[in-house]
Amino acid sequence: MSASQTPYAGAGPATSARAAQLYDTMVQFMQERVLPSEAAYAAYRAQQGPADHTVPPVVEELKREARALGLWNLFLPSESGLTQREYAPLAELSGWSNDIAPEAMNCQAPDTGNMELLHLLGTPEQKRDWLQPLLDGTIRSAFAMTEPDVASSDATNIMTQIVSDGDDYVISGRKWWTSGAADPRCRLLIVMGKTDPTAETHRQQSMVLVPMDAPGVHNLRSLPVFGRQDQHGHNEIVFKDVRVPKTNIVGEQGGGFAAAQARLGPGRIHHCMRALGAAERGLALAVERVRSRTAFGSLLADQGVVQQQLAESRVEIEQARLICHEACRVIDVEGNKAARNLVAMAKIAVPRAVTSVLDRAIQMHGGAGVSDDTPLAAMWGWHRAMRLFDGPDEVHLRSLGRAELRRPPRLNLVT
Repeated sequence: MSASQTPYAGAGPATSARAAQLYDTMVQFMQERVLPSEAAYAAYRAQQGPADHTVPPVVEELKREARALGLWNLFLPSESGLTQREYAPLAELSGWSNDIAPEAMNCQAPDTGNMELLHLLGTPEQKRDWLQPLLDGTIRSAFAMTEPDVASSDATNIMTQIVSDGDDYVISGRKWWTSGAADPRCRLLIVMGKTDPTAETHRQQSMVLVPMDAPGVHNLRSLPVFGRQDQHGHNEIVFKDVRVPKTNIVGEQGGGFAAAQARLGPGRIHHCMRALGAAERGLALAVERVRSRTAFGSLLADQGVVQQQLAESRVEIEQARLICHEACRVIDVEGNKAARNLVAMAKIAVPRAVTSVLDRAIQMHGGAGVSDDTPLAAMWGWHRAMRLFDGPDEVHLRSLGRAELRRPPRLNLVT
């Protein structure tokens, strides 16, 4: 088996025997089933064309297999019994094949964040109608927050209106980058908008559950990422007087901003976990390439500049992983709020490291690196986009800078 098909085991499972057993099972599942299925996945999508967003049949086959192996809903501690630190290496393995493995395990965004939100804040009826089908992997969902007409990195800018009308809410607005909404299995939208523009700034927003087939939901188009259409899509959606019952509120009216932060925190760290897997695969592909390629009379692997670049990639991956795993540890011990600065650090450091590692791997592959003959170009595009979604680098840097200014000095250095 080639290096590109042998997930790096250095990250290892954390602590428990069950986590170790799941890790070994996951390595075998990735090597024997997921990575070999990538060709069938790509062939189906090529045959159907980029405008078709149906899931390739091989994904549903892998879902059944993963569930039988116990590799199912591992992201949610209440379902899996795993800590975030124990889940991190498993999520990293899935990131080796980001289009297939996370969904095969029912651990794919944006469904994971939506399930966490419903688990935390959902009513018994909401959990019955929406959370359970999502946990069963029979439907998919999307999260409608970002808007094209405002800087949505500041969630208080959101303009979509959620107006009270008797026992209903009426929703009007325009969203985009609503990931998952192109998939024909998508049945639910969680929509964030303003219920009270006169309230205190962080109490103006609320979230409501909107069935995908509700009258007035206009699913306009899926936006490509660097020219590539993802299977699940990233959609622009217009809401025109969409009416839902007030029982569809998530949590409480005015609690949308807090709910968004609760949802995005775990979502960010899970993205980082998976991204580390892409970096490992990129480095493995680079090593495999330079061991087999000769230029100017010697193997690329024997050239000092190549060895230095491989070393730089390893250093960057390990640094990024340490931040990610420390964030997981603090989440497990002290909770999401205590870990928010570490999660922000990971959200900055991990995509930077991954794109840097992938860029070197692309360079070592020459023309093949920017083609679709390797997965490198697609992986780079997705992880470059990661520096924007779930909050751009600049927003997280701003937050961390403010935290640093508030931090009391550990030593009195004033003379």
